[in-house]
Amino acid sequence: MLQAGIERAPLPPLRTESASPAGPLPAAGTAGVEKEQAGQGERPARDAYLDNAKYLTIVLVAVGHAWAPLTTGSRSTSALYYLLYSFHMPAFIIVSGYLSRGFECRPRQIRRLLTGIVVPYLVFQTLYTLFMRWAAHDPDREFSYQEPEFALWFLMALCLWRLTTPIWKLLRWPLTVAVAVAVAASVTPSVSDDLGLMRVAQFLPFFVLGLRLRPRHFEMVRHRTVRILAVPVAVGALVVSYAAVPYISAAPFLHDKDAQGLGLPAWLGAAMTLAAFGCALVMTVCFLAWVPRRHMWFTSLGAGTLGAYLLHVYPIAYARESGWFEAEGARHPLDRFAITVLAVMMMTLLCTAPVRRALRLVLEPRMRWFFSPQANAPARAPEAAIRDAGAPDPAAPDVSAAEAPAAEAPAANVPQLPPAPGARAPAVPPAPAPRQAAQAGSRHPPDESAPHR
Repeated sequence: MLQAGIERAPLPPLRTESASPAGPLPAAGTAGVEKEQAGQGERPARDAYLDNAKYLTIVLVAVGHAWAPLTTGSRSTSALYYLLYSFHMPAFIIVSGYLSRGFECRPRQIRRLLTGIVVPYLVFQTLYTLFMRWAAHDPDREFSYQEPEFALWFLMALCLWRLTTPIWKLLRWPLTVAVAVAVAASVTPSVSDDLGLMRVAQFLPFFVLGLRLRPRHFEMVRHRTVRILAVPVAVGALVVSYAAVPYISAAPFLHDKDAQGLGLPAWLGAAMTLAAFGCALVMTVCFLAWVPRRHMWFTSLGAGTLGAYLLHVYPIAYARESGWFEAEGARHPLDRFAITVLAVMMMTLLCTAPVRRALRLVLEPRMRWFFSPQANAPARAPEAAIRDAGAPDPAAPDVSAAEAPAAEAPAANVPQLPPAPGARAPAVPPAPAPRQAAQAGSRHPPDESAPHR
């Protein structure tokens, strides 16, 4: 079995949670336990449930790209394609948001964001342009770094989402605001295609939802009742998708166009966007309910999803440009099944450790020369690293900041100054007795014109 290495999915990891050796969460497969200690060769602990979910969703990404040109003239393939696109990217983005909960724009986190997302984007955007010059016989194809090629939009979206993570943590109703942003983008034709901003805005609610999730929510999804109900719900969704094929398209699930671009009035485009969100949530719950929580033969492959995501676009694009999907050998149901199996095998191979090692210089560049000493500083002690990552103390109860017990309040009307580093906090003199205070007040009446401190 391949051993999981440093996580580099299309969501380069944030070591946001620490596992308790005896706690129930790691056994449940929902703790998201990963710790990073820079400068040490210690292999990080991983969450089997999240790795399983990432591997399965990245496989579905390749299957969806392979099915896209096969939907023409096949109602069954179209139904499967619609159903798949209703949840596979939302599920992956929700997991991305969950793993981004500890992002606070610290220097080391910004460094990992640049080396783990921006650098791979620039490299593979360049390579894809050169590749398409050859595969599409287009020698004049321009290098457009502001317009992500094919599936590279997700890297830029993840970069922007993570940069805005501190903002969503400060809002009282972040999910409501994110939905409002998505709906507004869906009815705004002037949203530019640069950096995939339309998809960034319309997929934003799923990322923010991931930020709001906690391990107990995954436990709720994994409940036996939910798993049982997921089966008839998924079957019913497939029947509805098959019946709707003549009347709808997959465009609303792609979230890359506004309502006017789809030929719809604004109000109907907004309603379809909300309906697509509802379908995505239902199907994502069904999918996550059946993700295995224990260690499987493919669990370690969840660490290599970034390489698979970036590399699978080349065979898919070459097959499209060469007309393989339009050939007679791709029309029969058995041919479509064979193409699906090949897509699964390709993604599995691209997730393996040898591929990760071969791409390490591109996907995990250190680039110490590029960053300041502050960003290159070694990680702090484990307890401090947990606090910096924003992860809860494993021994502490799962409470929010609002629910946490407040620190001891200072005496009323006594100005408090922050203590100097290494110095003791100044002792607060006791408040005067009520009688003395009254007498003092009578002798020295307060100045009503003085500003309140």
